[in-house]
Amino acid sequence: MSRQLTFDLPVRMASGREDFFVTEANAMAVAEIDRWQHWPAGKLALIGDEGAGKTHLVHVWAEASGARILSAQDLLQRDPAPGHLAIEDVPAIAGDRDAETALFHWHNLVLAEGGRLLLTGTTPPALWQIALPDLASRMRGTPSVRLEEPDDMLLQAVLLKLFADRQITPQPSLLPWLLRRMDRSFAAVGRVVAALDAEALRTGRAVGPKLAADVLERFDDPAT
Repeated sequence: MSRQLTFDLPVRMASGREDFFVTEANAMAVAEIDRWQHWPAGKLALIGDEGAGKTHLVHVWAEASGARILSAQDLLQRDPAPGHLAIEDVPAIAGDRDAETALFHWHNLVLAEGGRLLLTGTTPPALWQIALPDLASRMRGTPSVRLEEPDDMLLQAVLLKLFADRQITPQPSLLPWLLRRMDRSFAAVGRVVAALDAEALRTGRAVGPKLAADVLERFDDPAT
C-alpha cells in the first residue's frame, strides 16, 4: 500500500523485550528489571523523564513476571490483591489522601504475600511529595534506578521503533539528519515522529530531511 494514501491507520505500539534497545543510557535499569526476583526490598522504583521508556520497560517486566499493571490513579477502583504488581506514575496521586491510602494498602499486601512491586515516576521516591506519613516513609525506603538521558544509539533506535509503529519507512538520510538538529529527548522524538506522520499523510510527501526541515521550522516558530 502506498504511504501517500491518506488512510487513518492505527498506530501499533510495540512493547515487547525484542523492541527495547539497550545502550549505556538504560543498561543499569534493564539489569535491575532482569533481576526482579532478587530485589532486596521486594520492590523497585523506575524513574526517568517523560517518554524515557518507563512504560515499555514496565511491560517487559510484566511479561517476564506475570505482573499486573495499574496506574496509581486507578488503585481506588480496585480491591487490593496479592501478586506481582506495577504501579505507574505514583507522583500523580501526591496529596490525594484516598489514593495514597489505597496505594499504602496495595503496597503492604503485595509485599506481605511475597509479591514484587515496581513503581514509576519522573523523580526519586523521596521527592514524590506523598502526604500520608506511613506511605511516604515506605516510598523513601524504595530502591530506585534511573533511565538516563538518551545517547545517539538509543535515540536512533527509538526513532526507528516509532516510525515502525506508524508503518513508516523513512529515507535513509533522515535519522542522522534528525539527530543533529532535534531536541535530544524522548518526548521530542515522539512529537517529531507524530508531526512527520501527520504532514506526510496530509501532503503525500516522502518522509525525509526536506519534510523534516519544514516540520522542525514550524516547531521553532512561536506563531504556529
